[in-house]
Order: sequence, then C-alpha cells, then structure tokens
Amino acid sequence: MFFNRKKKKKDISGVVKLKPLKYPSKILVGWAEAIGGNKDLRDWFMESEEYKELGIAIYAILLKDDARDWLGENGYAHLLAMINGVEGNQEALHWLEKNNFHVLKHVALAGDGQEESLQWLLKNNHKEFAMISQKIKKVKDEIEDEHNDVHKFGR
Repeated sequence: MFFNRKKKKKDISGVVKLKPLKYPSKILVGWAEAIGGNKDLRDWFMESEEYKELGIAIYAILLKDDARDWLGENGYAHLLAMINGVEGNQEALHWLEKNNFHVLKHVALAGDGQEESLQWLLKNNHKEFAMISQKIKKVKDEIEDEHNDVHKFGR
C-alpha cells in the first residue's frame, strides 16, 4: 500500500511534552471542513496562534514531511500518531492506545475505513471527531487513487 513508506522513524514520544488537545466544537467542525479542502479555513488555522497545529496537521495528512516533523517536534506527537494510524501504522495505533488517546485511535481507525470505530465515535458522542475521520478518509482515498492512476505516472 502506498502509505506504508519505509523511512526512518523518530521516537519523539519521550522527548517532547505533549500539548493538550482541547478544542471547541466549532473549531473541530472548521478543522473537518479545512481537511475536506476549504482553503480559507486551512489558511485561517495556519495563521492562528491558538490553532496552528490543526493547520499543520492538514499538511501532514497530505504527506508533507516537514509538517509531520513540526507536529512531532512541537508537542503534537498524538496528532502525528493519529495520522500515521490512518495510514495503517500499527505502532502508532498501539502508542495511541497505550497513552489513553482512545478517541484519536478511533479517528485513525475510522479514517482507515473501519466502520466499528466510526460507530464507536458516534455512540460515545464524538460526532465532530467522526466527521473529521470521514474527511481524512476521503482525502487519503483521493491521494491513494491519484498515486495508483496509471495515467498520471511520470507527471
């Protein structure tokens, strides 16, 4: 699968203190829309001092290594683990579980197409995170389709 690229992994979980992920519902809904392609919202997140990590996470979802590095180096390894979990990285999913990031683990699994995790998010009143997982799934599916399109090789 395309997303399981072989590359050196940085273990930053014990080095950088994790920052809290507490966002109002309207910010989570806006983040979902930005993930889904709303460039104005994406730019707003990038320019925001309070929510910049959410804008950078969008670029990490789009496979930008510098964005992934930034998340890991600035206290957002849990967001990075969620993104890696969407891509099928079992170590990232295990790390989320071990560190009690159950919601992010289910976002990752739902974003990777696991219906049970989507239902878990909905059942546990994490509707915004369910929405985020589905926006991520759509983006990841589009990226994979783009990379698997034989008509686009070499472009």
